[in-house]
Amino acid sequence: MAFREEDTNTADTAADSNATVQLQGERNNITIGDVAEALGVSKTTVSRAISGKGRIGAETRKRVLEYIKKNHYRPNVVAKGLAKSKTYNIGWVMPGDSNVSDLPFFQRCMMGISEVAAAGDYDILISMVFDRDISQLKSVVKNRKVDGIILGRTLVEDEGIEFLKESDIPFVVIGSSLDDDVIQIDNDHVKACRELTSIVIMKGVRRLALIGGSTNHVVNLTRRKGFESGLREQGIAVNQDLIYMDCEMDSAVERAVDDCLRNQVECIICTDDRICHSVLEKLERDRVRIPDQMKVASFYSSIMLENNQPAITSLHYDPKELGVVACRTLFDYLAGKEVQKKVLLGYEVVLKGSTQ
Repeated sequence: MAFREEDTNTADTAADSNATVQLQGERNNITIGDVAEALGVSKTTVSRAISGKGRIGAETRKRVLEYIKKNHYRPNVVAKGLAKSKTYNIGWVMPGDSNVSDLPFFQRCMMGISEVAAAGDYDILISMVFDRDISQLKSVVKNRKVDGIILGRTLVEDEGIEFLKESDIPFVVIGSSLDDDVIQIDNDHVKACRELTSIVIMKGVRRLALIGGSTNHVVNLTRRKGFESGLREQGIAVNQDLIYMDCEMDSAVERAVDDCLRNQVECIICTDDRICHSVLEKLERDRVRIPDQMKVASFYSSIMLENNQPAITSLHYDPKELGVVACRTLFDYLAGKEVQKKVLLGYEVVLKGSTQ
């Protein structure tokens, strides 16, 4: 009887212990110690079973893995990171000098990055860079706060890229770089802009102008290249006098529009939505009717142009897809897999009333 009573107590104790661990498992709070206690093995044995490293019997490993699966055990991210010398953070670097119209693009990119990062148990650490100030980026890298970086904008003279290369930290850029050694995820801007330009010309327009942003931003150069390629493809000589770049201020855009009107331009194509919005406001003040007196198109569309009447012919891209592909590529790179140096994603040409 004594033996039976002792056996019952032991069983009750074990049952209570298991119940406690299972309850913790339901809360996703069980630890290696809990698993070890429940199975009557050491913490080292549990750790070896999970990592697959070290000497441990096949049957014991099977018991541990079956138990943690049943009880929904997940390793603590901080502990896992320390064990593997990882932070389980990735850096998302946004341009701090972006204007309000640029923010939706970077937010959509970050949504894509977040989606992939969360699936890999990673968090995102956001930092800002400016054309001539990358101090936040340097701090993140030098303090080893991230395992890799996704850079959200590329420049012709890009101190951020140069610093990251010297730091030997894995990184991917959203956009194109003049450095062929950099891993780049971008839309096919040259092809997209060439196609839109060609379509406008095929509608009977012969005299086109381009109004663009900073020539230190690689995206503006690629869009200009596509515009010029579209002209040549349709047998029209490129007139450099009708290409207005570095129009960062509204005043510069207005001067360019005035020049276009004096030179009897039939269609103004803008490199982005912000510039296009300024062009539309200027034409409205001057009482220039669209599309009767001037046709207008944009190489990038956003909410800024959605409510314009007539609706604006433009190129549509998916910034979220850029974020998804960039983050997946970075994870593959971190895992030592071979990755493609440059990935070009698709686009959509949307023809609307402004070029009819």
